[in-house]
Amino acid sequence: MTHDFESFNEKDDEWLSELETRAIDLEKELFDWRESRSREITESVYRGEPVAGQATSAPWPSEDSMRPEHADGSPSGVRTAARTNGGHARASIGALPHPAEERTRALIDHGRRSVDRTSASRSRKITIVTAAAVAIVTVLVLVVFRNGPSWPPSVATVQSEITAACQNPNIASEPGQVNFACGKTTSQILWIFALLTSTDNSNYTDSKTGREGLEPITATQGGEVAWSLDLHHPYNPYNPVDSIAVAARAINNIVGGATLTNAKGNPAVQPGLESNPANCQQYTGSSAVISRAGFPDVCAQPVTSTSGQAALAADVYQEWVVGATTAAAKNVSVLFENANNPGNPQVQAILQTLPGAR
Repeated sequence: MTHDFESFNEKDDEWLSELETRAIDLEKELFDWRESRSREITESVYRGEPVAGQATSAPWPSEDSMRPEHADGSPSGVRTAARTNGGHARASIGALPHPAEERTRALIDHGRRSVDRTSASRSRKITIVTAAAVAIVTVLVLVVFRNGPSWPPSVATVQSEITAACQNPNIASEPGQVNFACGKTTSQILWIFALLTSTDNSNYTDSKTGREGLEPITATQGGEVAWSLDLHHPYNPYNPVDSIAVAARAINNIVGGATLTNAKGNPAVQPGLESNPANCQQYTGSSAVISRAGFPDVCAQPVTSTSGQAALAADVYQEWVVGATTAAAKNVSVLFENANNPGNPQVQAILQTLPGAR
């Protein structure tokens, strides 16, 4: 790479050298032509003969005739000699500067114009290239970082509240320890439910059902679930972190089932969605279940596929929201699968149906 760079510099120097040589040659030719033209005009004036292309009544003055006069009245740079030629004095042309000397003097006084023009041209090109590069970068930045379809701003707030709520150690179902609601790839079920049922408003109150807060269950039901969460203060459905923690525990109970104690003190096993072999077939591709005494049955295979998780989320919604339609459950499934793709046309259509949507 260094060798190529040196070769490029050498070629560039040769090119500049050739330009300089050519410029000097052109300057010399121009100077010689001017000198020749000046002599013709001067001699024509003194002979009284017009130069071709010049008017006879007004001969063009030579450059020497424009020079300041010496004390004796003769022009600078012109020697005069008294000659008798029909009674008229005739001036003889004195020695003129050598073309090379005149060119050297011009270069010293004014510099080499061609070099200045070359430098100016390079600077202009650099400026144009720089401006073009800046414009291209600006366009790329605008294209890459332009605003596109996104989730409502409230989703980001609920997501941070979910992070805090999921720190509660008692979120998983008992005794099966199923934790679908706060799973790494499934926790979006919480903010999707909050978005669809409460428009992400922690102060939401449903006047028809009495449901309060973000989770789609009544305050009484929420209090019953909260009892098993070992909250550090009384359950408050208007506190978003409390409300989401209750929702997470309720979802996990619906998925994995729960074992409670009945009025006689005996365990009462409540089955979850994973206790049904047909459901396990849909969620995992296998109908096998694990059965243990005192525990609800659960699917033998974990629910790992996105489609299986989305189907489970839709079923949870129908179990949770009494009277939820199949279409509403389908919306949950679409939002769940596109949690990282708010620009999906189906997602945008669903968002337009939410209360307060523009």
